This record gives sequence, structure tokens and C-alpha cells, in this order.
Amino acid sequence: MSIISLFVLQLIAGISLMWCLAPRGQITWGFFRIQMLLVLGLAVLVLLVAGRVPVDESLPLSGAVGWQRVLMIPVAVAAYVGSVLWTLDRRGAGTVCIALIAALSGWAVLMSAWGTMQPSGLGLLSAYSTAAVLGGVVTGMLLGHWYLTAPTMSIAPLSRLTWFLTAAVLVRLVVSAVGWSLAEGSLQGSLIWTWFALRWLAGILAPLVLCGMTLRILRYRNTQAATGVLFAAVILSFIGEMSAALLAGELQRPL
Repeated sequence: MSIISLFVLQLIAGISLMWCLAPRGQITWGFFRIQMLLVLGLAVLVLLVAGRVPVDESLPLSGAVGWQRVLMIPVAVAAYVGSVLWTLDRRGAGTVCIALIAALSGWAVLMSAWGTMQPSGLGLLSAYSTAAVLGGVVTGMLLGHWYLTAPTMSIAPLSRLTWFLTAAVLVRLVVSAVGWSLAEGSLQGSLIWTWFALRWLAGILAPLVLCGMTLRILRYRNTQAATGVLFAAVILSFIGEMSAALLAGELQRPL
């Protein structure tokens, strides 16, 4: 299975989760219209990447690629319909599309991550916490940019998303620490240790510090500075989670 397709799939699931958790009534409709178009593009990317992976039914993970192909089609359709509904400010119907995307992408993550790491339960928790981190940091950063378009919008949504991101990173820290304890004897070689350092420094410790900085900045309602900090968090989180994916592929442990 392609690491890229799983990464993008987790990003879709995380973004849609943050939509569900955010106080949508305090966010202008245009933000969700653009978010829907973003997810539409990401779903098409998953379809294109998954479509290039040959399916071998003799392999235990072959079904994951098929599930990605099947589930991303209705996700793309729901995202397109949702973009139209949010353009018309039909919040009720638009929220149905949000719930549908979250459910389908969450199911796709389950089918893609099941059995890829041991123990399986920890592997699933790792996959979903990764999705929450990726979705939280990207949605928070994009919402911060949206304040340039809607400067009078309440600061509460960005603050709440930052708290959710902080919680997701803390869960990721616990999962990675448990995975570290299980794979301690397998951490050998300079390349593995380089990935491991990037995973922890860029993917966990730095985002935690940046979340704290963002929350402190938001006390002064400085959304532009907070957005800049979250942009740095996006880059570091992506580096950390890609390093974790490479480690998981090598060690079969959620790191």
C-alpha cells in the first residue's frame, strides 16, 4: 500500500473530524466551501495514487487499496455537493455532507490500517491519532488564514481547534511512547535513528511547543501571528508523521 495514499487518507479523515468538532455556527460559510473543495482534491489524489497500486489478492493488505478506491468515490461526491450547499449557506444539508465524509474517511482509515502493525489495537489508535494531528494542524492553519477574509469572526473556533490539536498530539505522544517501548530492540542503524529523531522532535515535541505558543498568542487576538505559528506546525507535523510512517513500515510498530 502506498504511504502517500494512506497519509492523504488520514488527512481527509482528520480534516473532516475537525469540521465535526468545530463550532460551525461561529464560522462563516465560505470557509467550509473552500474546505470541501480541498477534500475533493485530496480524495481524487487518493484515487489516483491507489489506482496505480496493483491489487494482489494473495497479500493481506490488498483489500485496503480496494477499500480506498471504493470509499473515496462517495467522499469526492459528498465534498462536491457539500461545496455547493455551503456556497448557498445551507448549513443543515452541508453538515450532513460533513458527517458523511467523516464517516466514510474514518472507515477507509480503519480498513487501510487494520493489521498493518502489531498490536492491532495500538496500530488503529496510532492511525486515528495521526489523522487527528494532521487534520487539526491543517484545519487550524487554514482557519487562521480565513480571519483575513472574515476579521470580525469570533476567535473561539481557532482557539478550540488549537486545544483539540494539543489533545491529539498528546495522544500521539502516548501511542508513540508505547510503540517505542515495544520496538526498542529494533532501533538499530543510523537511518532508523535519524527517522526516529525527526519523528519525535519534529512530529511531537515541536508541535506541542507551537500549540502552547498559539494559545498564548490568541489571548491577544493576534490571529496572523497564531497562523504563522500553525503554519510552522504544519510543516513539522508532516515531517514527523512521514518519518513515523517510514519507521512503521520498517519495524511494524506504531512510532
